[in-house]
Amino acid sequence: MASDATPNFQNPELLPIPNPPDFHPEIIASPSHDGLHFWQFMVAGSIAGTVEHVAMFPVDTIKTHMQALGACPIKSVSLRQALSSIMKTEGPSGLYRGISAMGLGAGPAHAVYFSVYEFCKKALISRTSPNNPAAHAAAGVCATVASDAVFTPMDVVKQRLQLGGGPYKGLLDCVRRVVKEEGVGALYASYRTTVLMNAPFTAVHFTTYEAVKRGLMEISPDSVSDERWVVHATAGAAAGSLAAVVTTPLDVVKTQLQCQGVCGCDRFVNGSIKDVLRTIVEKDGYRGLMRGWMPRMLFHAPAAAICWSTYEAGSLCITDELFLWAKN
Repeated sequence: MASDATPNFQNPELLPIPNPPDFHPEIIASPSHDGLHFWQFMVAGSIAGTVEHVAMFPVDTIKTHMQALGACPIKSVSLRQALSSIMKTEGPSGLYRGISAMGLGAGPAHAVYFSVYEFCKKALISRTSPNNPAAHAAAGVCATVASDAVFTPMDVVKQRLQLGGGPYKGLLDCVRRVVKEEGVGALYASYRTTVLMNAPFTAVHFTTYEAVKRGLMEISPDSVSDERWVVHATAGAAAGSLAAVVTTPLDVVKTQLQCQGVCGCDRFVNGSIKDVLRTIVEKDGYRGLMRGWMPRMLFHAPAAAICWSTYEAGSLCITDELFLWAKN
């Protein structure tokens, strides 16, 4: 039977060499991005969110036009007709109306989104198994409640500017007029609906993302490191498309609340979800609840792929920089 030979090589006369004062083994040992600090998740998330939304903004504009009921320029639920109408009335620039609001809101909102998600995921998983879908879903819900509080005002401004033909001259003019004519509360009129929409959206999104990513890694564990971006992009696309379709009815309600009074769109007395749902069904039938599902799915599938790939790449880049800094 083999025995431990380590004691044979121990010399009591040899003294251990102390480490230099700037030696940090906990930093050099592993450059895994799972060890990032709170602010590092915020930076990676901010970059990911901005890239995602700016890249897919034209699709989001088409979706907003399709979902707005009333005397607005776009009345058809056809994606092709919606795009044709925007190009005819405003040209290519019409697809980018409101992008300044998106740029200002997406970065901070996604910084909060990803940092809160990682913080909550770590806290919840520490009490359960690493592959617990409920922990991922709960962390996602906490993240969306926090990020929606940051993004909702800019989302209201963005959608009002996207409709075109409205009374607003730009981002600042829109904010000023909304606050003056409707009060600050108008910027948060859709917050409750947004949270009710994004809570299940995020739960489905994160649960699907983690499950698909884990499944893809198990299928080809030998090539995971070489194809990591493909894994994140594929899992993100699957998660984004599924979550988008499931939550489309609440997204239609959100658009109605954010665009009320613009371009002849309906105003709602109490702004309750039930009241808005009833109005949509009365005007356009139950199919009206699925207005814009196709551009919404076309937005969220590649957007999620871009977002997760950028986020993971950004996390790894930040970790690598810290790793090199620690070594030097």
